[in-house]
Amino acid sequence: MLLSCTAVAVLLAALAYRWAAPTEKPTIDYSGPVAEWGSWGRDPGGSRYSPLTQITPANVAALKPAWTYHIGMAPLAKNHAITLQTTPITGDGRLYACSGAGRMVALDPETGRELWAHDPKSDRFSTYLANCRGLTFYRDSAATHGGECSSRVFEGTLDGRIVAVDAGTGRPCAGFGQAGVIDLKVDLGKIERGDLAISSPPVVIKDLIVTGGRIPDNMRKDTPAGVIRAFDARTGAPVWSWNAVPPGKTDAALAPPGETFARRTPNAWAPLSVDEGLGLVFVPTGNPSPDHFGGDRDGLDHYGSSVVALDAATGKVRWAFQTVHHDVWDYDVPAQPTLFDLPTPQGVVPLLAQATKQGHIFILDRRTGRPFWPVVERPAPQAGAVPGEKLSPTQPFPENPAFIIRKADQTDKDMWGFTPWDRGKCRALLRSANNHGLFTPPSLKGSVQFPSFMGASNWGGVSVDPANGILIANTQQVGAIMALVPRKDVQRRTAAGEQILPSTGSPYGNTMTPMLSPFGAPCNRPPWGTLTAIDLRAGKRLWEVPLGTTRDQAPFPLWLKLGVPNMGGSVVTASGLIFIGATTDNYIRAFSTKNGAQLWQARLPAGGQATPMTYRLSRNGRQYVVIAAGGHEYLGTKLGDSLVAYALPE
Repeated sequence: MLLSCTAVAVLLAALAYRWAAPTEKPTIDYSGPVAEWGSWGRDPGGSRYSPLTQITPANVAALKPAWTYHIGMAPLAKNHAITLQTTPITGDGRLYACSGAGRMVALDPETGRELWAHDPKSDRFSTYLANCRGLTFYRDSAATHGGECSSRVFEGTLDGRIVAVDAGTGRPCAGFGQAGVIDLKVDLGKIERGDLAISSPPVVIKDLIVTGGRIPDNMRKDTPAGVIRAFDARTGAPVWSWNAVPPGKTDAALAPPGETFARRTPNAWAPLSVDEGLGLVFVPTGNPSPDHFGGDRDGLDHYGSSVVALDAATGKVRWAFQTVHHDVWDYDVPAQPTLFDLPTPQGVVPLLAQATKQGHIFILDRRTGRPFWPVVERPAPQAGAVPGEKLSPTQPFPENPAFIIRKADQTDKDMWGFTPWDRGKCRALLRSANNHGLFTPPSLKGSVQFPSFMGASNWGGVSVDPANGILIANTQQVGAIMALVPRKDVQRRTAAGEQILPSTGSPYGNTMTPMLSPFGAPCNRPPWGTLTAIDLRAGKRLWEVPLGTTRDQAPFPLWLKLGVPNMGGSVVTASGLIFIGATTDNYIRAFSTKNGAQLWQARLPAGGQATPMTYRLSRNGRQYVVIAAGGHEYLGTKLGDSLVAYALPE
């Protein structure tokens, strides 16, 4: 009797599990350290490194689901999407998380039982994907422990507010702002619905709560200021603000009459990080509006696509490092600056790793912003630029190729297909557009952008094992064709059904088309997603492996380990493990930090487009690994509302 494809798949999956499953129940070691996951990136510097050692390469294959919690789904209106990208945090013996719509919850970390919930009832309108990537825990050192709001949880909302609730009860902190809420829109001048959202959690430093925000991409030229603001974490009183106007200019001179801040300045939608010892807040900035034409920016991109170090007490710029000059590719800095200390023969150096969309990782001295591993300026393509554009003649590149994590520029030989037919279609698509390599200027004809604006890296960033000096990066390797559309043609082509981002007020709208074959696979040669380890001391690539399979994106038996697009980040532990979801197949996986070998995987109820976290809160407790499985509308993964925790069997 012939088996159906589904039956064969189930049988093969069962056999694979049986082959990989441990034959004996592992002994749990309770002698190792305990550790919280107290911030979005575990620590204020975003290392995503945990000192926990209970789960090891030797026993990780025995991990089992410990609990699952459903946080709730809240779909948006037509043409808008909402996703679950939260990374939970811990504090005061509880686990805190937020849904894509902003519902805040506290859970029992060992059972997943809901302890409280608070819905800030945000306006869920969005011009893009609505999400809440995480919450912020704060303990007031001057308050009586256990008193009302002595510990609190902050959330940045979809409609541009900061909400503060008591960490123990979920009730709003009445003494913060107006009944527990600060509205960040009130001093932004002319503002439209959906103009400001806070998708990344605020940061806390020295009793200040500091936040950036997301403004609409490619919708119109006249966007609100991308101002960074600090408030008293106890009262919500404003302390300082920094708007990215060029040196020598002021908000007072550039702001419209009656408004406080100059408009169109670079925002910071990605997570910030802080160094309390140095008294610095590190800000990853975007680019001024619109994204793809900069001929009339009037110097507003001086701080665009940069890492900017602000004095935590005053908001003044200490230093800035620009990762893209005059960014017209939407290569805004997408990830949290990752802080770590590196031992050298000259002593320990405080460093910062910044992952970028263009596939460059810059390693900077976080005291000064000077590159630790050298950076060179290389000539950038100029041909094909539209009239009025003012391209930078050069762009910064890491001199050491180990820190360039994108594939080479795409040519005919790099086009790939399941058959000669679809490979030929991909070659024709490549030839249809300008293609001069990285930083090919946007054009009317259309320009190959590789990596696409989704980046080689995105908001998942990198993780760093400081004990061994190893950086872990997950990347996606997919291209797109971006074309500018003259203003006079935007309305006509939109009415004809073409999807055009309008950038109203600019000379051009634009289209963005992924470079996919007729079968829906990326045109470039796989792997389309990778996991990479870099030795930070030696400046060498240690290993690189494909990340993910085509399962859930292709029918059986075409479940191939080709490495796939991914969105989310990794976690690295002291025991030598890397945990990551992120991929377009619905799995969470564990890899060996030593050699990149995959040691474990577990099927998720939906796409794991989030960064996992891990904790062990008591000496007699187990280590848990938790990930949000909510899927991603634009990656095409299954949507859901689950938080799933794994642990070794009791």
